[in-house]
Amino acid sequence: MRVQSWLSTCSSSTCTTSTAALEPQLPPDTGSFSDTTTTTTTTPTSYSSNSSSNTCSPSLQSNLSLQTHPSVPSLHDLSLDSLNLSVSHLCLTSLKPRHHPSLPITCLAVHRRLLYAASVHEINVYESDVGDSESHLDAFNCGDLSSSGSVKAVAFCDGKVFTAHQDCKIRVWKMTSAKRHKLLTTLPTFNDRLRRFTFPKNYVTVRRHKKRLWIEHADAVTGLAVNNGLIYSVSWDKSLKIWRASDLRCLESVKAHEDAVNAVVVSGDGTVYTGSADKRIRVWTKPAGGKRHALVATLEKHKSAVNALALNNDGSVLFSGSCDRSILVWEREESANHMAVTGALRGHRKAVLSLFNVCDFLFSGSADRTVRIWRSVQEGRYCCLAVLEGHAKPVKSLVAVTDGADSSNGVLTVFSGGLDGEAKVWQVSVSRPNSTVPSPVKLIRQN
Repeated sequence: MRVQSWLSTCSSSTCTTSTAALEPQLPPDTGSFSDTTTTTTTTPTSYSSNSSSNTCSPSLQSNLSLQTHPSVPSLHDLSLDSLNLSVSHLCLTSLKPRHHPSLPITCLAVHRRLLYAASVHEINVYESDVGDSESHLDAFNCGDLSSSGSVKAVAFCDGKVFTAHQDCKIRVWKMTSAKRHKLLTTLPTFNDRLRRFTFPKNYVTVRRHKKRLWIEHADAVTGLAVNNGLIYSVSWDKSLKIWRASDLRCLESVKAHEDAVNAVVVSGDGTVYTGSADKRIRVWTKPAGGKRHALVATLEKHKSAVNALALNNDGSVLFSGSCDRSILVWEREESANHMAVTGALRGHRKAVLSLFNVCDFLFSGSADRTVRIWRSVQEGRYCCLAVLEGHAKPVKSLVAVTDGADSSNGVLTVFSGGLDGEAKVWQVSVSRPNSTVPSPVKLIRQN
């Protein structure tokens, strides 16, 4: 019921309402705490984009977000013609949940050539073999665990799979030798609770007459990020928590925002970015020798809830997607240790729900049921390479991989998950005229 309420708001082309009104009874300020004791396959449909058809195509150029950001310049002013590029895309197949084909796809992730597709509570795993036979590998978090609610995020660290759930918990899984996923534990772990529950200082008030341990999330866990052996989780309870993957202990909890936190990303140097329904992006770092993360900047430019974040490969550029239809581009200021907005990528007609960056490509999924592919082609300038259409409902999750070739002349595999219950597999080819496009990478298909 949360999803229906949120979707009806975010799918509106004029969405400016924070989820505070949509998600009532979020817990109050929990402060900052840290662990001081330890540091069905469908018929393929093809589409193509070339230099002659995209120069002035209204599907690639849209100025709807100018209504909410008139002062922010558009950065996608380059056409395929000017770049001498040819782009084609093909929807190869659609994957549906194995046991509940009508359920929406809530999360996608790729790890070691395995695709994890969460459809509400059920997580399906697809494997790409060396040969021609590709198949469904496993389905887990079913049966007795179906009460965990929607799976919001999937992450990987130290050989374990971490899944974030609507029931306020993070579950930890391990793939067995039989290639099945076995539940190891739930965060916070029993031992972590045991060592803290006797001390009153470890409890925080989450609502009137209701207290919890500070290591517990008090609402749905909405995002996970991994860096250098640490797991970062955010929640509708407005908090950011940091966990150590080696012993699964919660090290720190920070009251991060004034409203639900929807997204988190971490750069290689440990800088943490959180996006919230309060329209803000906050930047967190741990000072040298410090024990806790500190707020170093608040990025304010969006006019509505921030739904998605992505970083480029070196962490120097941040992308943020919002209910205001825009994707804002933030770059690190030379005189500061944080980001400043440099422009916007415009084109989506409704809320931007998901972002994913690989190499110099950015993928965006929207409530307008499309996926847009953007490419950084010159310093500070972008081009919308293609618009992928085919989903019947909003695109909630995205992931992509490259074939390892030169990104200006190669093949991308894109997975898009929609609330229509389909995870679509796309092949996107980028080439220059008279050049040879490499053979496509192996793709995952459903039996």
